[in-house]
Amino acid sequence: MNTHFAPHNSQIDCDILIIGAGPAGMAAAQAAAPSGQRIVVVDDNFAVGGQIWRDGPNAALPAIAQTYRRVLAQHHNITLLNSTRVVAVNEHRQILLENSEYAWWQNYDRIILCTGSRELLLPFPGWTLPGVTGVGGLQALIKSGVPVDGQRIVIAGSGPLLLAAAATARKAGAQVIRIAEQATAQRLWQFGYSLWRWPSKAIQSVRLGISNITQYRGNSHILNAMGQNQVESVQLKIGSKIEQFDCDRLACGFGLVPNTQLGEVLGCLLKPTSGLSVNRIQETSVPNCFAAGECTGIGGSERALVQGAIAGYAAVGNLNAVQALENKRHRWQDFADCLHKHFTLSDALKTLAQDDTLVCRCEDVPLAALQTCDSWIDAKIHTRCGMGSCQGRVCGAATQFIFDWNAPPARQIISPVRLDSFMGCCLMPHDDNTARPVVDSH
Repeated sequence: MNTHFAPHNSQIDCDILIIGAGPAGMAAAQAAAPSGQRIVVVDDNFAVGGQIWRDGPNAALPAIAQTYRRVLAQHHNITLLNSTRVVAVNEHRQILLENSEYAWWQNYDRIILCTGSRELLLPFPGWTLPGVTGVGGLQALIKSGVPVDGQRIVIAGSGPLLLAAAATARKAGAQVIRIAEQATAQRLWQFGYSLWRWPSKAIQSVRLGISNITQYRGNSHILNAMGQNQVESVQLKIGSKIEQFDCDRLACGFGLVPNTQLGEVLGCLLKPTSGLSVNRIQETSVPNCFAAGECTGIGGSERALVQGAIAGYAAVGNLNAVQALENKRHRWQDFADCLHKHFTLSDALKTLAQDDTLVCRCEDVPLAALQTCDSWIDAKIHTRCGMGSCQGRVCGAATQFIFDWNAPPARQIISPVRLDSFMGCCLMPHDDNTARPVVDSH
């Protein structure tokens, strides 16, 4: 496997372009590699693994992640573009890519979208204080080397990620003083009982549950975070009581949101619930465009791995291998459905923000300014909500939950782009895919 590839005078074509090198992308590449076809894997991180298998000074990669890395490294027809991001697409099966040195149009014949997901962050008083992060954000910080030894941490929100983050923080020396799960105790018991169908998940749940049993509370959620220059304490509603905890950090996340923007720009249809719509071979509504993992709906790494493998096999025409994996995919899709059923967010969370609570923290737009708006577009026009640096990735999902608005439409420019890249590549003819060196214009 070639890594850190950077084009010079011209860009080679590829047969299969995989966007995202998390579990789904790695499985897709591994499945397609024996065909001998030219495969390019694009990821904006410095190493493969995605968010769940994120590498770093304090990261301990599980054995399965290390195995996938080794297997991929054995295939010389796989080119991995680390630290590379997708900027834009056109109708000629070309995607504009950019790294620290170059920007170029990457040609492809078939594409597999493994774009993953992002955290759902809901606004509440004090959520913009330093020291308040997402639950996944806390894990990423710890894995990247941010010290938390001796710090008091409160974790709140919903889903199994809360327990995983608590384990990561505790292993790094932090003191997890409370884990507040918004799902009711009844739903948690029902979820735990249902895990007999997935023994590996049952074992994992028991292990995490035992280590966090004294801190974990169901039917609990954040009310506010308090502090002067950073978070110093939080208030939680635990059942019918309100309790306050002094802390150094608060990690708060309410599940995950599929990253569907690239698929939408390519013309892929969405499911009625969430995520890109795919058929039995993981192909989207766009021919020769496949999707796998969290971008097709939230379901965990096991589901992502089997979907990725199916997409990889389908992309090279190995339909026998696809059929052999169908039962396994159904099994892990059932687990995803079980997650959604038992961790559905309570309507009470729609009232966390107060009138003066910032909903769009990039453009300083408070809740009160959005109360008279009737849609995302209306809010964007009248308040600049979603027009800041995150381009609605945070506030778009939040307003969709709070106000039941439709999701923000996909942007044609996928991510921020340097002016040099835009001028050098976006405006040139589609049959000229020369890689242009970036000139610092700052």
